[in-house]
Amino acid sequence: MIIDSFRAKLRKEAQLWRDEGIIQDSQYEQLSQRYQFDSLDNVAQDRFIFILIGVGCILVGLGAITFVAANWQSWSREVKLVLLLSLFFATNIIGFFLWREPVFDNAGRRRRQRKRIFGHGLLLLGALLLGANMAFMAQTFHISGADYQLYLFWGIGVLVMAYGLRLASLGVFAFVLMNIGYFTGSGELWNSVSEFSLSLLMLQHMPILYLALFVPLAYICKSRWIFGLSTIAFATSLQFNLSKNYLPMLYSFAFALPPALLWSYDDLLIPKVNQRWFQSVARNIALLFLSILFYVLSFQGYWQFYNYSSVNNLKPNLFLFIDLGIITALAIYQWFHLLRPNRNRQRQGIDITHIAIAIFIVIAAFAPILRQNTAGMSVLAIFIFNLLLALLACGMIRQGLQSNQRRAFWGGMILLTLQIITRMLEYDTALLLKSLVFVLCGVAVIGAGLWFERHLSVSSQQ
Repeated sequence: MIIDSFRAKLRKEAQLWRDEGIIQDSQYEQLSQRYQFDSLDNVAQDRFIFILIGVGCILVGLGAITFVAANWQSWSREVKLVLLLSLFFATNIIGFFLWREPVFDNAGRRRRQRKRIFGHGLLLLGALLLGANMAFMAQTFHISGADYQLYLFWGIGVLVMAYGLRLASLGVFAFVLMNIGYFTGSGELWNSVSEFSLSLLMLQHMPILYLALFVPLAYICKSRWIFGLSTIAFATSLQFNLSKNYLPMLYSFAFALPPALLWSYDDLLIPKVNQRWFQSVARNIALLFLSILFYVLSFQGYWQFYNYSSVNNLKPNLFLFIDLGIITALAIYQWFHLLRPNRNRQRQGIDITHIAIAIFIVIAAFAPILRQNTAGMSVLAIFIFNLLLALLACGMIRQGLQSNQRRAFWGGMILLTLQIITRMLEYDTALLLKSLVFVLCGVAVIGAGLWFERHLSVSSQQ
């Protein structure tokens, strides 16, 4: 849609240039052939047709669902089974052939696009029907189980489809299903410790499963969305699995491992990968994790209102130690390659940014231990993590200025402004001081933004 909008604006401008004599008719024809101005008239028609097809499919689907619901009780189990399986296989087979049908001529390009979109939609519908078939099979053959188990295995089935078809949309759908299954069944991690099942084993190893199942799919589909979502889910699930922690020292891994693993991530360490596809994504998520972590640790309530005595009697879980051992070994391996001097970096030495991030990670790892043994040192801990948060924000601003990246610059500015405003609201300050801080922060953001945009324009002209 963005490309079509650009082509429409270009055609309008090109017509004005031709009418004003800026370009000749031959140049206009060259632009028309290059950007296919003639096909723009069919874009609105195609969208209207797609809307009609979508509305028609929805109405047909609602009619079919109503028909099935009206006769569901009267049908036998065999008829229901044949109907659902036939619908599942027919939808996926037709969707696959429409999605994969080759059309090589330019005249059939629009027709191919329509078929691929329609086939893509049928494949997504087939993924939905997979869950319906699994639920019906469990009900038919009296297979008992919780709802989270259905979502987990449904997600695995859709993930197999995503790997086979190399479709990022199916991968995202599988990710959503497994997240629903994980968070709806996470209570089983503590309520059913003595039981053993495949679904419970998946819940216990979910941080590693997110990386093992979705990161290879991200490379196959070249999808930053899948990689980013899987790494965020890895960090979140690791925190959640350790939220009922047995030892403060063990919970230190939850603070240190996600940023350590993500910041040192290098695509080139993976066999048969010769390009850094997702390293920048991993480092951005590592900075986001550290920003949120330091922001939480900067509150005085974190250090003053907690008691470990309620969880000290719990027995450690062996699977948790296995996961932490695997992730720690992988992080050490990546940091070894990140800090190892080689021929390309021998003259430059080690990047100071890596050292700063490593120091941040080490200090963050000691936060749970320090939290348990504050004993009047909470003021010092609050000061330390407020200082780390400010240094992280300033480092992001510095990185944005050096590399001319708006995202890093504005991320640091927002983080620094949020810290100042939060500290003002957290502590008992006068309204006059609060108003002054708001005004100063607003003026500082406006001034910094205008100066940074001017800096970018000057850098682009040089």
